[in-house]
Amino acid sequence: MLIVTLLGMLACMVLLALFRSSIWGWLLAIGVFVFILAIQSKLSADLFQVLAVFLAAVVAVTGIPFLRRRLLSRPILNAFRKVLPHVSETEQVALDAGTVWWDGELFSGHPDWKKLLHYPRPALNAEEQSFLDHETETLCAMLDDWEITHVRQDLPPQAWQFIRDKGFFGMIIPKEYGGLGFSALAHSAVVAKLASRSITAAVSVMVPNSLGPAELLIRYGTAEQKEQYLRRLAQGKEVPCFALTGPSAGSDASSIPDRGIVCYGEHDGQSGVLGIRVTWEKRYITLAPVATLIGLAFKLYDPDRLLGEPARSGITIALIPAATPGVQLGRRHFPLNSAFQNGPTSGQDVFIPMEYVIGGKDYVGQGWRMLMECLAAGRAISLPACATGGIKLAVRTCGAYCRVRKQFNLPVGKFEGVEEALARIGGNAYLVDAARVLTAAAVDMGEKPSVISAIVKYHCTERSRMVVNDAMDLHGGKGICLGPSNYLGRAHQQNPIAITVEGANILTRSLLIFGQGAIRSHPYVLREIRAAQESDAKKAIHDFDAALCGHFSLALSNAVRSFLFGLTGGRGIPVPGCSKTRRYYQQLTRYSSAFALATDVSMLVLGGNLKRSERISARLGDVLSQLYLCSATLKRFEDDGRPSGDGSLLDWAIQDALYRMQEALDGLLHNFPSRPAALLMRWLIFPKGKHMAPPSDALGHQVAALLMKPGAVRDRLTAGMYLPGDEKDAVGALDAALLSMLQCEPLQAKVDVARRDGWVTATGEQASLMEACQKGFIDAGEAQLLEKDHALRRRVIMVDDFAPEQLAQASSHNEKDGEPTCRTAMTT
Repeated sequence: MLIVTLLGMLACMVLLALFRSSIWGWLLAIGVFVFILAIQSKLSADLFQVLAVFLAAVVAVTGIPFLRRRLLSRPILNAFRKVLPHVSETEQVALDAGTVWWDGELFSGHPDWKKLLHYPRPALNAEEQSFLDHETETLCAMLDDWEITHVRQDLPPQAWQFIRDKGFFGMIIPKEYGGLGFSALAHSAVVAKLASRSITAAVSVMVPNSLGPAELLIRYGTAEQKEQYLRRLAQGKEVPCFALTGPSAGSDASSIPDRGIVCYGEHDGQSGVLGIRVTWEKRYITLAPVATLIGLAFKLYDPDRLLGEPARSGITIALIPAATPGVQLGRRHFPLNSAFQNGPTSGQDVFIPMEYVIGGKDYVGQGWRMLMECLAAGRAISLPACATGGIKLAVRTCGAYCRVRKQFNLPVGKFEGVEEALARIGGNAYLVDAARVLTAAAVDMGEKPSVISAIVKYHCTERSRMVVNDAMDLHGGKGICLGPSNYLGRAHQQNPIAITVEGANILTRSLLIFGQGAIRSHPYVLREIRAAQESDAKKAIHDFDAALCGHFSLALSNAVRSFLFGLTGGRGIPVPGCSKTRRYYQQLTRYSSAFALATDVSMLVLGGNLKRSERISARLGDVLSQLYLCSATLKRFEDDGRPSGDGSLLDWAIQDALYRMQEALDGLLHNFPSRPAALLMRWLIFPKGKHMAPPSDALGHQVAALLMKPGAVRDRLTAGMYLPGDEKDAVGALDAALLSMLQCEPLQAKVDVARRDGWVTATGEQASLMEACQKGFIDAGEAQLLEKDHALRRRVIMVDDFAPEQLAQASSHNEKDGEPTCRTAMTT
């Protein structure tokens, strides 16, 4: 009977966990079963009465709000206030910036997958698609990346003019101000396509459309400022830059030392103008060398109370014409041989009128909030798009090159070591593009996903680095010799730039993703913190009590769910999807519960020290990130109509992410400061040990084969990148060589058989073809096809070499009498 009772109790707890019961449900269940156990244990009447009184007291104290608030919640609130780390004003602004979206579901431990799948399928409208297919395509065709990065160190003048004339600088500016008014998805698609051709062009276009003057004006500018600047920005008559980073303030942007003092001064010949005298020193500012309009962040002080009482101060943002007396710019940085315009700007006691402040007087001191709100969206679009463009270029070229290039009379893509790298490239490409599209769609739905934007910024750029490194390995000598024939070298050089900007990746992983998410996205933590900060004592205890009860129920539910799902591997969890995806949704639900449990235990045990436990925070952030990346990947598969050909890509991406999640949790438990808490979590999360494995060799073989085979899958994987149709172009020649080789392989087999049987004895490929044709093994048309195939394959494996004086004079146009600047040689 005792065993039956225990099993019944377990079943009831499972149901309570699955349906996330309130605290009342848990108390009632525990009380009833303890009561039944006491009866079955045949306690004496006195002990039974004591137990009954004790249970009644527990239920009364925890279940009656008045008593619970006075006897439990109030002491816990007082203790919580003592251990709660100080939240600075800048930290509070960062926490309040943006919105909680799908990250909130992942923190809950029980994500609503139907909600994710019901989000509309992201798609460009007809105008946006036309711009991508025509204007963006035309711009890509104008770009020669070798000329841009090696000869000019800049975009050609006709490209700059085309960018201005066609409105590339005004993609985010509303049509009422002369802009294109594009969606975030269209903005992302344009940048990704440009990045597949030229990083210089992609950065030059993306910066005016991300964090900068246009976005700040749209959100916060006065009506006069919008009318004065937005139309000129949209038409390319103004080239904007945004100056935030300086020598003393990089990732810690809130510590900028640049100062502005409110005073009276002279402007446009008028004296006694109320304004600000600003001194600044900035660096790493993209477009600064060619900018006509500078968005400047500085700390404003009003010692003489000229703006009224109380004294106004804080980070402020102003728009300063580059022609303003005292403004210094024009010099350039040279970031890893990249040619996009980037350099320092400075000014000493530059006087600007008060109307230069974005938003006017009302927004004095509000700059940090403005930056945080804009950065949440900016991170979500531009850098993931750039990373995706580079990845698609690697997918397209690596698949073709590994099929065309032969060693030991076998395409190098057939070697298992090469297949392993190709599989990583394909799987990461599928996942990264899915994350890019879903996140841009979230922005278009009105979200400002601050936590998710940090996730995609970090993981898209990191995986881009992995993909390009793999691509360089696969290309061997072809990849390391720079020149017009090299389509990967500059991407390899410039990858660290994306890793570094808009929050260095090391700090993004260790501080931002989980550090911000644990408070911002958790269902109850932010409510508890706000209750602790509430000055109204009655409201504080009421709000804290409600949040604490919900938090307790959620934590207990996730503990039971983690253990149960760990035993079953998530099997039996009701989820949507098809036979291909259902198990993945179940496994992700299991890890969401485990993540939520680990989050609550970490916050309980470490308290304020969790903020300084960066490696613990980073590993928790890794789990959250993989959960989001898997969510995006599954959403992509569903939105695409579950194409069977993409199944291997889906499997590789999800299995890789699940394995990473498992290892991140395992690393967390190995290094958790409290060993008893670590052992308890391990027992709840991994009751049967670790069973996730990385993608198998067989699966990797399937993915690699997809990359080397022309068709719908390869086209979907690289959709949206620039595909030059000219065989004289290095990438265009590679695609043509792949198609030619597949067409000619049966013909080449005829020649190989004739040579093996001794009928063809000539040495050299072309001589063999001529002899085979003369002896009737192939006809003249087939010989012509094979000759062209040989020429194409030779073209794509060639690398460039230069005369010494050409390298010494790299900064000048070095063509004389029509001679080319370089010649080509056979790769080894």
